[in-house]
Amino acid sequence: MDIQEILFKILQCAPGLLLAVIVHEYAHGYVAKLFGDDTAERDGRLTFNPAVHIDMMGTVVFPLIGVIFGWGVIGWAKPVPVTPRNFKNVRKGIFWVSFAGPLSNFILGTISGILFAVLATFLPKDFSLYAPLLYMLQYSVFINFLLGAFNLIPFPPLDGSRMVASFLKGEALHKYESLAQYAPMVILLVFGLSMMGIPTLHYVLTPFLEFGQNLPLYFLRILG
Repeated sequence: MDIQEILFKILQCAPGLLLAVIVHEYAHGYVAKLFGDDTAERDGRLTFNPAVHIDMMGTVVFPLIGVIFGWGVIGWAKPVPVTPRNFKNVRKGIFWVSFAGPLSNFILGTISGILFAVLATFLPKDFSLYAPLLYMLQYSVFINFLLGAFNLIPFPPLDGSRMVASFLKGEALHKYESLAQYAPMVILLVFGLSMMGIPTLHYVLTPFLEFGQNLPLYFLRILG
């Protein structure tokens, strides 16, 4: 892949990735505020301004490496600060604040699928940006359903683990949360196996990705 291809790929994927990770973190902070915790707002994170959400490794370096090596453009933003003890209902708050991130990605992915169908149907095919715009929206569907599904995996520190933890107490909760210390090793193992062609997360992610992939086609049939 030459420099021109890399730049073109970045321009096509950057809007979808940035919007996906920013909306994900904003959703966490917004729902936390609804449950009584304004930590994210006081920290200046309850905004759609990309500058306050960007994580140098997750939002810049890792996606760029993915473009260069052809792994796919994926990444993350800085987690918003949340203080569960401020919640009016701690267990309920932890569950819904955690679920808010993945849910926001599924909603955003669905909206992207609708916009894809609308543009593909009504935008003139000789329009110079016809193909790039459709690719951007197609990628937005993909990255949102990928991030939403991945974050639902119940392994610390992913959102799914906090959702599960909201139902646990005492020793069971302590043992479950202790799994977080193994997270870096597990992530490296999964990444390594994936690079070797072993579909470690295939059975978890594929149903979500296939659903997202079919959404634009479904909306196209409705408009057609």
